Amino acid sequence: MISLTDVSFRYERGSELALSHLNLKVAKGDFLGIIGPTGAGKSTLAYTLSGVVPHHFGGDFYGECDVGGLDTVTASVTDISRMVGSVFQDIDGQMVSSMVDDEIRFALENFGFSPEETERRTVDVLRRVGIEELRYRALSTLSGGQKQKVALCAVMAPGPGVLVLDEPTGELDPASSEQVFEILRAMNEAGTTIVVIEQKIMLLSRYASRLMVMDKGAIALEGPTSVVLEHVEELKRMGINCPRSVELCHELRRAGLYSGATPVTTGAAARMVREVLA
Repeated sequence: MISLTDVSFRYERGSELALSHLNLKVAKGDFLGIIGPTGAGKSTLAYTLSGVVPHHFGGDFYGECDVGGLDTVTASVTDISRMVGSVFQDIDGQMVSSMVDDEIRFALENFGFSPEETERRTVDVLRRVGIEELRYRALSTLSGGQKQKVALCAVMAPGPGVLVLDEPTGELDPASSEQVFEILRAMNEAGTTIVVIEQKIMLLSRYASRLMVMDKGAIALEGPTSVVLEHVEELKRMGINCPRSVELCHELRRAGLYSGATPVTTGAAARMVREVLA
């Protein structure tokens, strides 16, 4: 579904590579979480997967990025957007309408959905994200968190094969953050490939089947979530704070008290502690 081959990118007037020799494969139906320190290149990778790099952000692009059979350099952004739904950190810069209803309908109408199907999909995504009451509100009256939910609705509505989300819960409280990830889980189980950049590592770890760590524009670690989280010392050196349950697991292993899998949920952490205390 996603294939990056020796991808590097330098922004115009940039002195350093924002992405450096990335090689990555994401199979159809994967749920990939991406973490890393500030400036690691995470957002640039998201732009690359959606075609924003190099179509809107110019610079020097090397290598090949294929998403769903489309070369993101040679394909048009319109064609890429049919395959990839993206939510970026700059929500206001992504909005194209002034009203919530129009924002959600925009892609549906431009992709040629019938009026009946457009209405059905609009109602459905508003219900799934839990913001039916916002449908006829002006975007300018919404909070940052509400705008994030509207942006999520807008990219979900056409049913893209891939969702690329850059910190989709940054403005959300814990309950709303979990709600968003439950929606992503359901979409993933239905076949949508999910790529999420997220700072809430414990939350991300509960849902992502694979985890990728970026540092200085390159891939530092990549693999099954529980395996990547075993590299506690490496993550700390990169300035990444591991979940407390992972650090506890690391200390128990060092003390020779535990040899099982790294817990990525509170339930698994509780079972680990019970096993050690037994």
